[in-house]
Amino acid sequence: MSNPTVVNVVGVGVYTPEEAIELVSRAGVKKGNMRPDKVFMSAVSAGCLLSFAGAVMVSVTAAPWYQENAPGLIRMVGGLVFPLGLVMIFLTGADLFTGTNMYTGVAALHGRLSVGKMLLHWFLCFWGNLAGSLFVMALIFGYGGVFKGGVYKDQVIYLVTAKQIKPQFHEIFLRGIGCNWLVCLACYLGMQAKDLSSKIVGMWWPIFAFVSLGLDHVVANMFLIPMGLWLQAPGLTISMYIWKGIIPAGLGNIIGGAVFCGGYYYWMYIFRQPEITVDGTYYQPRPREDQHTLQVYRSGDDIEHRANGGGRNSGMDRMKEGDSSDRSSQTC
Repeated sequence: MSNPTVVNVVGVGVYTPEEAIELVSRAGVKKGNMRPDKVFMSAVSAGCLLSFAGAVMVSVTAAPWYQENAPGLIRMVGGLVFPLGLVMIFLTGADLFTGTNMYTGVAALHGRLSVGKMLLHWFLCFWGNLAGSLFVMALIFGYGGVFKGGVYKDQVIYLVTAKQIKPQFHEIFLRGIGCNWLVCLACYLGMQAKDLSSKIVGMWWPIFAFVSLGLDHVVANMFLIPMGLWLQAPGLTISMYIWKGIIPAGLGNIIGGAVFCGGYYYWMYIFRQPEITVDGTYYQPRPREDQHTLQVYRSGDDIEHRANGGGRNSGMDRMKEGDSSDRSSQTC
């Protein structure tokens, strides 16, 4: 009887951790160099999509008896459904403020993106996310009357009270750190996977964790807290939302995403390490119009400089470059 064939499946369908953070850096460069109007509209889309996920979470957790007698179970149910928002954002390439904290943050640490462009991207994403969230909240769920009465209104008020009115400033700040640490980990795992199903599975569980733990996501709250204001939740005001909601959650999210997640993986795998290839291709900065094109080169090959349009193999080189750059088109 012949011996069975042993197949090494390590690494099949996934990038290594080093390659994944390299892809994050490349995606950050691409995001940071987008036209401002496109960044803003992409962020509006992300705010809309995450608002739909927040509304689904409110609907499936509107169970007063379970809230009173089995709160952990209800949190788990909410955690199982909310990740659909990040998955939709990631797969459509929309821009989320909390995601760009990692992407453009790593690109800036890597020296591939200026701090000014990073901060501009954060600024545009924040206000775009807010605009999209308020648009969906008011048009679909406010004027649409989806949560205007009964257990659904009670659930919105319950969540707003638990997340905004009762906690202290420092508590929301620290929850924000933990939240975006997990959210950006989800984005990192999404970049690491090569196929669609693996991306979804990889992203799902860190988001499940942050929702189940009741941590604070500044963009998710852009739907929930204004929904509470719309429904006139007792004790909730706009000034309270800005001071105790947006500011501490936003600052915590920045630290969690840019430092605890993106900064850590940058330090582990990029800082003072040899240049990383992805699919055998090195990173190439986009040339300015007044510069020569630096053609993509494969690992172990000589670097070739050719003028724009020059060189017999320039078309093939551009195809190789597209191979790796396309990997960064799905981000959050």
